[in-house]
Amino acid sequence: MAHRCKISGKGCQFGHRVSHAKNRTKHTFKANLQSRRLFVPDENRYIKTRVSTRILKTIDKIGLRATLKKHGMTVKDLER
Repeated sequence: MAHRCKISGKGCQFGHRVSHAKNRTKHTFKANLQSRRLFVPDENRYIKTRVSTRILKTIDKIGLRATLKKHGMTVKDLER
């Protein structure tokens, strides 16, 4: 399973951990993804998906349908 948000596409970033002596070691910064059941009120059902916490805040604020529209998606895109 890819470490990527289903709605925003947010994924891993790469960089370095830098010690006090400026030694650099490779490091992966992973997105904060959560598995959630999102309720779709139009269809009166739940969809299980993996989304980032930032998208969860957006869904709480403007709703699932508006968030999907903002990112150019539909409910069927989440089911894939």
